[in-house]
Amino acid sequence: MEIHHRDTVYQDAKKWVYEAGKIIKEQMNNPLNIETKSNANDLVTILDKQTEKFFVEKIKDKYPDHQIIGEEGYGDQPKELDGTIWVIDPIDGTMNFVHQKKFFAISVGILHNGVGEIGLIYDVMNDTLYHVKKGEGAFRDSQQLPLLSRNKQLNEAIVGMNYFWLCENRLVDYQVMQGFIRTVRGARTYGSAALELAYIADGTLDGYLSMRLSPWDVAAGIILLQEVGGIVSNIDGNEWDPLKKSSILASNPALHKTILDIIKKGRK
Repeated sequence: MEIHHRDTVYQDAKKWVYEAGKIIKEQMNNPLNIETKSNANDLVTILDKQTEKFFVEKIKDKYPDHQIIGEEGYGDQPKELDGTIWVIDPIDGTMNFVHQKKFFAISVGILHNGVGEIGLIYDVMNDTLYHVKKGEGAFRDSQQLPLLSRNKQLNEAIVGMNYFWLCENRLVDYQVMQGFIRTVRGARTYGSAALELAYIADGTLDGYLSMRLSPWDVAAGIILLQEVGGIVSNIDGNEWDPLKKSSILASNPALHKTILDIIKKGRK
């Protein structure tokens, strides 16, 4: 993507993220018409749908040649990574949104020919925007995030994960993960993959582990994290695929191989 065009796309994306956040805050206390999708805990609200539709209409109007991958189905279904693709989660952390009215984010990742170029994660209720243009630094609002330290030890690490979800269907051995939990300094579950990846980028967390995430959950966070030297793969150590649902291991660069080796010991 040419630099001047990327700057224009970035400015538009940033503007639309703030506009969408304002709409969410104005309407979030209205009746939400909560529905379920894949299971009783996979929630979607009218605001999830309206917010995605808002982005799709804005993007298609100004950038008709761009494609969109969105959680609620208003975008496209690209099979290849050619051209510019917006990967959007209108409300990442819908359960938090419904039950707590916080710890949710708007997540927008923009790829060009498969390369992550722009990422925005907007913590709506804290009015905090994590944002990145590839090669120009990652930021939390106006503060540039430093490169991640390469001196972090596993016993000093705070890792984001859902412990029981990790062991669901015995994908990772329970005892191996129990040992991992005891090795790290602490484990946290925030309920928003986008925010948890942003927290690694700013040093609040040191790693994040999840077994099944869709591209819209993580695209923006991966672009942000890679800009500060973080490493992302699936739990088998393979590269993340923007078109597929997969496991995710994201971490400080000093910890990735160590965590990966532990997980491999527990794989069935």
